[in-house]
Amino acid sequence: MPCAALAASSLLWLTAGPVPARAEPPLPPAASALEPLFADIVTRARALKAEAEAMGSSNAPATDAFKTGIADLAALDMAGQKVVRERGNDGDLACILRGIAEDLPVKLAALQLANDPTTRDSALKELIYLLNDNIEVILAPPGPASGIAPLEAS
Repeated sequence: MPCAALAASSLLWLTAGPVPARAEPPLPPAASALEPLFADIVTRARALKAEAEAMGSSNAPATDAFKTGIADLAALDMAGQKVVRERGNDGDLACILRGIAEDLPVKLAALQLANDPTTRDSALKELIYLLNDNIEVILAPPGPASGIAPLEAS
């Protein structure tokens, strides 16, 4: 029997069989961005990002309130990663929040140690980028199969 005929007969045989049972999709993870802890992280990260952007245009040094805000945000990110990890519903989010929590103090230290305008601008841009990541990772829409409606990132 030629290969084409064998392939055609196999295809007909396979399509005539019963449809395989579908597994029920897992329940989508909780919409954590709506929870108070994660909403607070977004609010604080937005405020710190705006302050950091203002520091860039005014050349102002980091205030004590800004430094405290970064430390507090890092602590909230660590708390958020623990919540997500304990639920076991999004390993990537837990890892990203932990990374941000660990990187925020490092980026702040780099900003404080910068001794020339170029180094300061670079350190400030990296801190702003990290704060923006902190916002976006929480507000990112869930995957297409989850069934959760995406949030507005306003």
